[in-house]
Amino acid sequence: MLNHRFTTALFAIGVGAVFLCCKLGTPCFNVSLALIVFLYLEIEFLGAYFIGLNFHLPSLNYLDKTKPKIALTFDDGPCNPQTIKVLEVLKKHQVKATFFVIGKNIAGNETILKQMISEGHAIGSHSFSHDYWIDLWGKKKLKEDIVKSLDAIKQVTTKEVKLFRPPYGVTTPNFKLVLHDLDLRSIGWNVRSYDTSNKDINKVFDRVMSQTKNGSVILLHDRLDQMPELLDKLIPALKEKKFEFVTIE
Repeated sequence: MLNHRFTTALFAIGVGAVFLCCKLGTPCFNVSLALIVFLYLEIEFLGAYFIGLNFHLPSLNYLDKTKPKIALTFDDGPCNPQTIKVLEVLKKHQVKATFFVIGKNIAGNETILKQMISEGHAIGSHSFSHDYWIDLWGKKKLKEDIVKSLDAIKQVTTKEVKLFRPPYGVTTPNFKLVLHDLDLRSIGWNVRSYDTSNKDINKVFDRVMSQTKNGSVILLHDRLDQMPELLDKLIPALKEKKFEFVTIE
């Protein structure tokens, strides 16, 4: 399978071959080198952006595909009142979900985090800062941020979480190193709702329904105002298709 280590090895071989050809008098050195560098960077970018490729690190992107079990996962909370309304809808339909919380959002929303636990939902870290440039950070800074998020969760819930979802779903070699050091499991998805970019509930609903299969992990965001209405429509429709809702844990 194509991954970061294999791609880097091929890149090194390719660069070496170009330099060897140059010494042997083969023309177009600059063009060949530029093409190899471009292809390498393009593959690295796609591998980092699409978490389901498991390019930089292995992530749990789906559950058992032989069983009709699916997982609703929510990023970016806790937020008041949006997350509270999402919890109300989940309780109404007797569904458990997994929330990947941002550490900096916990202050002032501690009761929401406690409610998640008391109602049987699972919690994971979504970093502390969710910084726009976090995927470019060095290992030390990245580790400090994630540890800070874990500490913030534990201070409120007493739980030591083991689940982590990279901000924006972007993975890097530094994420792999840090998650290994902290014994955290990277959680991805195989159904991306695009609920943050598409405000049309019906279109998001149709997308999720068409893509959800046995073992699906569905990516949603509890900070969105339209999320309770979407869930009120989505959960019964998925139950009609005989899917069972489980947490990632």
